[in-house]
Amino acid sequence: METRATLALGGHNARMQRTHATNSDGPRCAHPGGADRAVAPLRVVLHGARGRMGQRIAACAPQAPGCAIVATLDRDDALPADGTAADVVVDFSSDAGAARASALAERLGCALLVGTTGLSAEAVAAIERASRRVPAMVAPNTSLGVAVARRLVTEAARLLGTWDVDIVETHHARKVDAPSGTARSLAEAVARGRGKPMETSRIHAIRAGDVVGEHAVTWSGAGERVTVAHVATSRDLFALGALRMAAWLVAQQPGMHVPDAWYEDFARSGG
Repeated sequence: METRATLALGGHNARMQRTHATNSDGPRCAHPGGADRAVAPLRVVLHGARGRMGQRIAACAPQAPGCAIVATLDRDDALPADGTAADVVVDFSSDAGAARASALAERLGCALLVGTTGLSAEAVAAIERASRRVPAMVAPNTSLGVAVARRLVTEAARLLGTWDVDIVETHHARKVDAPSGTARSLAEAVARGRGKPMETSRIHAIRAGDVVGEHAVTWSGAGERVTVAHVATSRDLFALGALRMAAWLVAQQPGMHVPDAWYEDFARSGG
């Protein structure tokens, strides 16, 4: 499964028109009619810039000429002043950092994309408060491949409702939350397909070495097994995916949005 690094935009209830096309170098801006013309770049405030994902987003941003990182922030850094021109705050930090990023997005009046996982009820409440004024999304995984995997998992769960199902996820030894946010979203996909929650005892987490991220959902029946799996070999796919989702999010109305809504628009547009 190949993940194309394309900024997928649009959607219903768009607040602003931004369209992008793909070239061999990655995402770039293009005019809606197909003719290349300069349009305003996506202005990104990157929160958690010194973390693993923050560093990769900063490194990958030049591959997306339609994006401009206008501020990089981390723990203890001074926040941008009121009036800073920004379209979206992208947060990959910590539980406390996500709450801080939420307040910042609300103050700046720009969209909020939170990729931080393992959020507390307090952090979720902060994001929801911001969503009353700006479009907001919590995205445990910004991979196109994982979005497709969730769809496949829901369908498999519907068709194999009587089979045993297990989720096994593996990440690097420094990852704190377990199971991962992606594993939880896959469990939700299983629940949608078979109409009942998945037993938490059948979600297994492994923390070892420097694994970027691996997820497998396996159904076991009499004499056979079916597995839907996703393997990430580089954090860059998540970095480009975050920029892709951020570009979509700024065109939405204030409120809480979900990655599946972005995927619906992406699939509708043909990628």
